[in-house]
Amino acid sequence: MQILGVIPARYASTRFPAKMLADIKGKPMIQHVYERASKAACLDKLIVATDNELIVKVVESFGGEAILTHENHPSGTDRCFEALQLSQTHFDYVINIQGDEPFIIPEQIELLARTLDGSTEIATLIIKALDSEKLFNVGEVKVVLDSNQNGIYFSRQIIPFLRNIPTEDWLKHHVFYRHVGMYAYRADVLEKITQLAPSLLEKAESLEQLRWIENGFSIKTALTEHDSYCVDTPEDLAALLKSM
Repeated sequence: MQILGVIPARYASTRFPAKMLADIKGKPMIQHVYERASKAACLDKLIVATDNELIVKVVESFGGEAILTHENHPSGTDRCFEALQLSQTHFDYVINIQGDEPFIIPEQIELLARTLDGSTEIATLIIKALDSEKLFNVGEVKVVLDSNQNGIYFSRQIIPFLRNIPTEDWLKHHVFYRHVGMYAYRADVLEKITQLAPSLLEKAESLEQLRWIENGFSIKTALTEHDSYCVDTPEDLAALLKSM
């Protein structure tokens, strides 16, 4: 099974422009991500897919591989597909590794890769919700599963709703799951989902995976014990640096 690892790295982030180049302990964020991801033995190739020449030069300066992609991609998924096209090599799967998670754990990539058996169309990671703060935070995406561990719905609201149980007791009565935003796509499926028009549920929740589900694609999940830390704003970075 040939797997391409892609780190989408958009320069003009709305809430934190140039965050991929933000300094963390003497290294740009993108270098932290690349070096950690490169430790995942399951990846046959790892590249940064960016829309900015400066990021390409920075990645190449520390010995990484980067390619320049179009500026107008609506999501990292679309950038991953262009990276696959530009690779000029056959890959069975593409793993989308978030460029704004500087402390990504290589074992998470390995865990996701173990779900890729040829029949898996799309795969992603989930983690148990263990505290009410994250459970009730609309910034944390929740997911419900079917009996085969496929994600059947993702929402910013808490799902499922526990009727006749006080909300402060929900964690005592049900196992809730949160989404950890790393994806793997079978190569042919990646091409198909990038051709789909935005769906009603996707627009309602602002979650692209709902478009895939609405169009009949299955999303296999793997349970991780490691949470992720995403840097969306300068405040997130300040909090991260303070905790180090």
